[in-house]
Amino acid sequence: MRILLVNMPWSSIDVPSLALGILTNSVRQKMPDAEVEVMHANLDFVDWVVDRREFGLGDYYYYSLFTYFSGCGDWVFSSALYDDPEWRVSEFTRVVQGQMSERDLSRNMDLHRAAPEFIDEIAARIVDRAPDLVGFTSTFQQNTAALATARAVKKLDPRIRTALGGANCDGEQGAALHRNFSFIDFVVRGEGEAAFPRLLTALAAAPADNQGDFSSIEGLCWATPDGRHVANPMSTAPLPPAEIVSPDYTGYFERLARSKANNWVEPRLVVEGARGCWWGEKHHCTFCGLNGSFMQFRSKHPGRFYDEIIGLVERHQVLDMFVVDNILDMSYVNSLLPRLAESDYDLRLQYEIKSNMRGPQVQALADAGLVSVQPGIENLNSRVLKIMDKGVTGCLNVRMLRDAETSGITIAWNYLYGFPGETDADYQSIIDQMPALHHLCPPDGSTRIAIERFSPYFVKPELGFTDLRPAAQYRLIYDLPESELMDLAYIFDTPTQGIDEDLAETLDRAVTGWQHEYARSRLTHHDLGTEIVLVSERRQFDWHVLRLTDPTEVAAFRQLDQPHSVASLARRISASEEAVATLLARWSDLGLLFSDADQFIQIAPQAMNQDLLRIDHLHQERAAAQAEAASTDPATSAGHPTPEPALTAV
Repeated sequence: MRILLVNMPWSSIDVPSLALGILTNSVRQKMPDAEVEVMHANLDFVDWVVDRREFGLGDYYYYSLFTYFSGCGDWVFSSALYDDPEWRVSEFTRVVQGQMSERDLSRNMDLHRAAPEFIDEIAARIVDRAPDLVGFTSTFQQNTAALATARAVKKLDPRIRTALGGANCDGEQGAALHRNFSFIDFVVRGEGEAAFPRLLTALAAAPADNQGDFSSIEGLCWATPDGRHVANPMSTAPLPPAEIVSPDYTGYFERLARSKANNWVEPRLVVEGARGCWWGEKHHCTFCGLNGSFMQFRSKHPGRFYDEIIGLVERHQVLDMFVVDNILDMSYVNSLLPRLAESDYDLRLQYEIKSNMRGPQVQALADAGLVSVQPGIENLNSRVLKIMDKGVTGCLNVRMLRDAETSGITIAWNYLYGFPGETDADYQSIIDQMPALHHLCPPDGSTRIAIERFSPYFVKPELGFTDLRPAAQYRLIYDLPESELMDLAYIFDTPTQGIDEDLAETLDRAVTGWQHEYARSRLTHHDLGTEIVLVSERRQFDWHVLRLTDPTEVAAFRQLDQPHSVASLARRISASEEAVATLLARWSDLGLLFSDADQFIQIAPQAMNQDLLRIDHLHQERAAAQAEAASTDPATSAGHPTPEPALTAV
């Protein structure tokens, strides 16, 4: 049996497809006589477009990353799906007019009209390879490109079986795709390494005049000989971690080396250590639609995952790596991460973590080679975070930003708003404090939440979102009734909740200002034992060096490495609450603290080397000034040193 697996646009071009890498390995393990090959049609598309028009990396990212919520990538290939270069051009133009630049609109129209030609060419190449089955993976904006190609393949050779799988096929989405697009013979829902080899085995065992028995394959959508669509019940038990197959990326790096995209990107590996979310099992974040049908958390044995990572590094000679786990298995902090840190490889990893990790744990991430993390910060207000069921506070999220800055790890996060029950005060209190945070990694943007399938907001209207409709993009892309779009869609429109657009614009301006000031802003501290020296360069604070020399203030600053209330801090440093409140007010005015929900935390990362050099220079200048003062000041020369305030601004 010959199997061709296809990765269509707009899949990322700097990484191989994890899904197809897993399927490749699972087929080879369970059907050793089968021939399996991956076609990197996303790279084929890059080369095809660049040969015909001006097109660059930014243009590809526009579709693969930046326009997911507007559906531009899927709309581009809808013309090929419906064999009409003018498919809903006027409707699309009317909707996006004024929302995108003339260049972006022109590019959308140009690619939309050209897409059928590319799809015909890629389908002809597929047919020339004479596969028994061609399988497409579909995640994010790959749906219409995959559907259009499957349609074109069936038109050229109806004997070739077509299959579709991936995140866009989970649950009701997969059943809707199979019902509405008859040129898709099979839709694989759920974890593909279990169902896909069983599908191939059933096809291989079927007599020439019989399509096979597929009724026992969990999650599979298929059609009976009389045309009846069947959606087998999905598995209720997730795949055990020992059965999660490692990927085979044979061919990707060689294909990238031949592509014009080779000059655009540095390739990265994609690895998977776990599935599901251990936090979501207990508290499913209200807005999160990740994990689909299987929230149960499972992780590979750390020794096995280590061997998998190092094996891929050695085979492909690539050190940059993206870990797709929705959340870090915390047992890895003391098992996997130390082994990675001690390896002979200068790894550079990206990982999703939970934002309540403490400083030493964050440093362990950095030591193991993590350069970027996505901690799910989402907001800095504790009330809103509670509405989201995040299990953290605003101060803990700021602690993550601070400690990541200390360890040299970049944070990827968005400031989300639009939650039922949030108030203007929840946002204004944070906006007012943002200038003090300009030295910490800013959000990538501020965004009103979208309602996603599988999220609590989707399945539980009592949480505040009712009258859900498929997002407007689906009506521009598909020629389907609303009821079918309701099953096919992943994103939904609903009346807005939470803050109004005026405050949302204020928040956006504050976030944009934070982004602008980040590169030029600094706040660090260095603990010298008997004193703490802070260095600041932030536009809205006119001091540059602060010295904490009073023992009580030094103790208070150290305690504020973690969040404390006034009463808690007063107890810990044996001071009155009135004195502590006065001190915290003074430090807040100087931009040393973040406060939320009656908690305070210091926001100065530990000093980096360049800051230490500056501190040493300031110490030398101060010593020289004191020596000069001692030689001229009668009080000092008489043995009575001039008192120095505990907190000095220079």
